[in-house]
Amino acid sequence: MSTKQTTRAARIRRHTRVRRRVAGTPERPRLAVFRSNQHIYAQLIDDAAGRTLVHASDMEMALRASDENKTARAREVGKLVAQRAKAAGLDSVVFDRGGFRYAGRVQALADGAREEGLVF
Repeated sequence: MSTKQTTRAARIRRHTRVRRRVAGTPERPRLAVFRSNQHIYAQLIDDAAGRTLVHASDMEMALRASDENKTARAREVGKLVAQRAKAAGLDSVVFDRGGFRYAGRVQALADGAREEGLVF
């Protein structure tokens, strides 16, 4: 088994452990984060209904044109998802780090969402 496969499998095991405790409801959806090597994605998920309520990523045209580093773009994604959540009438979420360490871009996204008033 290659290092890439074992690293991915370990992240998925961590994510499974996190998901045992974290579940989104209509009133308090789950803010799920996925981080690839180049991009970061965030979505608010209602696990009871099994649907995505709000989403944002740095692949969107507004953020793609920026010359900032990946951490700064992650903070902007957090702000964007929080703004969209507020527009949808949501102000409180549970954070799902997706098996990634709460550091770097994942933390920047969370901080950006908190700056815009999202509570978790």
